Amino acid sequence: MSKELSRRTFLKVGAAAAAGLAVAPNVLFAGNSESEAGKKPKKPLDRKLKILAVGVGGRGASVLQALETEDIIGLCDVDWKYADHVFKRYPKAKKYNDYRVMFKELLPECDAVMCATADHTHAIICAEALAAGKHVYCEKPLTHTVYESRLLTKLAAKAGVATQMGNQGASNEGVRLACEWIWNGEIGEVTKVDAFTDRPIWPQGLERPAEQMSVPSTLNWDAFIGPAPMRPYHSIYTPWNFRGWWDFGTGALGDMACHILHAPFKALNLGYPIHVQGSSTKLLSESCPSAQHVKYIFPARDNMPKVAMPEVELNWYDGGLLPDRPEGLPAGVDMNYWGGAVIFHGTKDTLICGCYGSRPYLVSGRVPDAPKLLRRVPSISDDFTVNHVQDWVRACKEDPSVRVPSASDFSEAGPFNEMVVMGVLAIRLQGLNQVLDWDGKNMKFTNIPADATVKSMIKDGFSIHDGHPTFENTYTDPVDANQFAAELIKHNYQHGYELPPMPQE
Repeated sequence: MSKELSRRTFLKVGAAAAAGLAVAPNVLFAGNSESEAGKKPKKPLDRKLKILAVGVGGRGASVLQALETEDIIGLCDVDWKYADHVFKRYPKAKKYNDYRVMFKELLPECDAVMCATADHTHAIICAEALAAGKHVYCEKPLTHTVYESRLLTKLAAKAGVATQMGNQGASNEGVRLACEWIWNGEIGEVTKVDAFTDRPIWPQGLERPAEQMSVPSTLNWDAFIGPAPMRPYHSIYTPWNFRGWWDFGTGALGDMACHILHAPFKALNLGYPIHVQGSSTKLLSESCPSAQHVKYIFPARDNMPKVAMPEVELNWYDGGLLPDRPEGLPAGVDMNYWGGAVIFHGTKDTLICGCYGSRPYLVSGRVPDAPKLLRRVPSISDDFTVNHVQDWVRACKEDPSVRVPSASDFSEAGPFNEMVVMGVLAIRLQGLNQVLDWDGKNMKFTNIPADATVKSMIKDGFSIHDGHPTFENTYTDPVDANQFAAELIKHNYQHGYELPPMPQE
């Protein structure tokens, strides 16, 4: 559980709530009056934050609008045509097409960095900012790999800065209600969770395009590639569609699981899975499959005051795949809300919430009255992005000794993102035809045979000749499965890019 609600605090709160007391510990609310050392904290920063933004043409543009209370001094995007509308909106900001140049010139004088680039460059950008002691806001998914998530978590803790992942539902009421209902024992013990999204909405299940294209003059292709292996330019990769390509994105998992699975991760204090298994439609070497299912198994966790936390199975579905409808849900009720849903199967009742943890309800129809244990993020705007971003701004300006972490601080978002991208590992290793055992602490699989190999399809050679189907598919050469898994867990960066070392415990 994050610093927003530590286990020790929860036990105190839960025990008091069980005794019928109304409890609101200071740790749950912004603006504490004294630090833990008893010293009077500094007043919140009374000036605008100086912010650098990397990846501004797409999702980053929305985040920047929520940051217009601050001083945006530098903008970077590899695609100046795509980002032109943003450059025009903030004419005083210096503009760049390579974050390394911007960081060299402006990082020393900035307070914070916003990152909304393609998934594969999140870690390298955020790690440099954190190592320089800057506050960081990073769009989801936090990183491309498990190792990168662990690294950002530790770098943020070492730097003592304010951080936030862009899973905006973390700041909304729905996730809090789902947590508090479960912690109050309203649905009993949860042993199974099903979750799904209606995405992807971008092309997936594709082969690498063979068509040759010239790089547009407005695009810094080398900067887009970043630490990934080089490939020829094609318009299908960027903007937007990067998410469906393994080298640059994490598919529907990285896109939507960061919104949808946050509620079960937080409510059930999930931590590291111990087993994972994936299956999908046709698995290609270049592109994420068009539909997939991932099953996680999490071990029993410490019980909470009003509910036990037994071993739990969590299933993820996307691409049109759906879990079974829970018993008692009326016919005609669409579980999908805002792009997906989560189903908590409890021993007493079933809880369903939509994407972003929104609109939670019990299948029984009961409306629980549970103690409010989690800090509420102030509603500044009807736009939940604004509330999420401004909560981070608030945290940036607070004295670190009394800072209340934002709703998706990296102390929580980092371990959570590890869980999300574990799903990618399960999908890409499905050819091993086994349940994979995971050692979360050491970030490795423990049961892949030493002589195991994996391969994936490069080209789907299906055709029909004289009415008969033929399958002349092309595959990668078999590669060592343990080495392949290790590369997926921790990438070998290309082109001179290098992450800072992992901070020691």
